[in-house]
Amino acid sequence: MALQFPFKFAGSASDALSGDRTRPSKMMEYDQLLVWVTVLLMLFGMVMVYSASIALPDSPKYANYKTTYFVQRQAIFIMVSMLAGYFVFRIRIALWQRYASVMFVGSLALLVLVLVPHIGFSVNGAQRWLDLKLFKLQPSEVMKIAAVLYAADYTVRKQEYMHKLTKGFLPMAGAIGLVGLLLLLEPDLGAFGVIVCIAMGILFLGGINAVWFGGIGALLVTIFGAIIFFSPFRRARIFAYLDPWKEGNALDKAYQLTHSLIAFGRGEWFGVGLGASVEKLHYLPEAHTDFLMAVIGEELGLAGVLVVIAMFYWLVKRAFDIGRQAIAIDQIFAGLAAKGIGIWIGAQTFINMGVNLGILPTKGLTLPLMSYGGSGVLINCVGLAILLRIDYENRVLMRGGRP
Repeated sequence: MALQFPFKFAGSASDALSGDRTRPSKMMEYDQLLVWVTVLLMLFGMVMVYSASIALPDSPKYANYKTTYFVQRQAIFIMVSMLAGYFVFRIRIALWQRYASVMFVGSLALLVLVLVPHIGFSVNGAQRWLDLKLFKLQPSEVMKIAAVLYAADYTVRKQEYMHKLTKGFLPMAGAIGLVGLLLLLEPDLGAFGVIVCIAMGILFLGGINAVWFGGIGALLVTIFGAIIFFSPFRRARIFAYLDPWKEGNALDKAYQLTHSLIAFGRGEWFGVGLGASVEKLHYLPEAHTDFLMAVIGEELGLAGVLVVIAMFYWLVKRAFDIGRQAIAIDQIFAGLAAKGIGIWIGAQTFINMGVNLGILPTKGLTLPLMSYGGSGVLINCVGLAILLRIDYENRVLMRGGRP
């Protein structure tokens, strides 16, 4: 049996050796630029994680860590994630659609498991991780990709009911509401917000009734407002966000925000230089995770920030282009899944950057592909590998082949 490779190139050597000169040249079977942008974001993120974490061993909390601890682990996370992405790329989209509901239920089970005492792992008062010894898995990250696939599959299955409240919207709302309840028990309002954006975005693109969509959108705003109002620490964060420089706020609830803004201010146009950040020297908490963008702003300035924004913009736009192309060739599930991945990456990136820049209240969400963390990088790579597979199947179908 002849070996088959997943990627084929136009004008391959095998064609030349076989003497097939009448065969038309073929387009690339995968999007090289999408792969390169993803890899560059991860590598750039690894450099910035090293810069942001190099001084952490000076503090008592990380006294036993080496200066290269975080960057070494991030490098391992990236290699494992790329390997996982390669295997995910080889899975047909039809298989993802078939098991979308199973994956969603499995992710729900993980969210329940993380709340079980002595099983879930707690950090800084939030119980969001499962300790798998080799690394700590964050089930909310798994739920993000599960929500994309489930919402796309649900929209395809319920297409004829999308204009009805009881059969079209309420079942999906119930499922996402259950996810929200579990996430709020951790608590993880940021992940819940991203998952709501994913589900609502896919339902909107799938043709849900505009009146119901607007009404539910208003209801969600009311629910999030109520969650904040009846939660003292969240309410305090909102007031601190509205006036971070008020006496008492800058050294308390708005501490991260004020130091993030100071970092951006110090960076000006072209930054203070790679590795020269002052805010990462124990002034800005979680600089290598949630506030990595602030370190980029300080060390590389507005120029560095705009480059990162441009790369994420291209990534999200490409996801929507692939989704539009899939829908045009009647691959509805694939098209909605591609756009859902774009919504997921775009929403999380916007929230993270918005928090760093003071546009949004402080929330614990990482910058996709770049911030330190195994679960985030792994699931981001899985999602983008699925996007790459959708694009691959689009190209095969447009040539009249079968994926």
